[in-house]
Amino acid sequence: METILHVEKLSKSYGKIKAVNQLSFEVGRGQVFGILGPNGSGKTTTLSMLLDLMPPENGEFSWFGQPPSKESRKRIGSVIESPNFFPYLDAVINLKIVADIKDKPYDDIDEVLKLAGLYERRFSKFRTFSFGMRQRLALASALLGKPEVLILDEPTNGLDPQGIAQIREIIALVASRGTTILLASHLLDEVQKICSYVVVLRKGIMLFGGNVKEVLAVSDSIELSASDMPALIAAVRELPGYISFIETEGMIQVHFSEIVNTAGINTFLYQRGIFLSHLAEKRRSLEQHFLELLQETP
Repeated sequence: METILHVEKLSKSYGKIKAVNQLSFEVGRGQVFGILGPNGSGKTTTLSMLLDLMPPENGEFSWFGQPPSKESRKRIGSVIESPNFFPYLDAVINLKIVADIKDKPYDDIDEVLKLAGLYERRFSKFRTFSFGMRQRLALASALLGKPEVLILDEPTNGLDPQGIAQIREIIALVASRGTTILLASHLLDEVQKICSYVVVLRKGIMLFGGNVKEVLAVSDSIELSASDMPALIAAVRELPGYISFIETEGMIQVHFSEIVNTAGINTFLYQRGIFLSHLAEKRRSLEQHFLELLQETP
């Protein structure tokens, strides 16, 4: 996969506070990449440096295999701060002003308004828009000129469930067209549903990074039951990655330190003469894994 963004030991301090500390990661073309962390974890500072809104203290990054430049910036759309449009102008005129600032043609204004679900309100003044509509207009403005990369900082922050669903729909549609998306959020559920890859930050330090599916597969637990429970318990202790088990009401829940395969476990036990009456995989949610990472880090 082609690397779109390479970040190497990026750091930024505000006085004695280390907002971002030796952060390194890569984003591949077409990925929906999540930067996940609580407030104050360094997400916005990271995005601001990547957009040249502030200089890094140490480290470096490259876009499209080249040092950051005005040319590379033209290939990136972003929504970092709250929507800021002229309240007395309609959506079309506001987007034309944004297009002029970006030196982009007006050709795709109708397209981005339709994508954002605002085409029917294109001639309505911005001041009449709800908060969710304003967020979607900001997203539409970031999509002007068909950027190769879209950077979003807390895109669903402050929205009601309907607004969150609308933004999520738009992001999924944009991603399906091949646009690389870099999204910062503290909403674990949103990252889990939208992103293909995630890094977890805490106080500017990356605690974990990986494919979301791999994150969800870490430390699986398996529910098992058999007619001969003592033999089952003895056998599971020999399974690779075995950590511990809990026995409740004729069933055991086994915890592992690595990715496990239910078919492999079934075969392993069958070869030892143990026939399972119950086998079910229990995955931890990204939220559980995230909270555990925060607890484990001083």
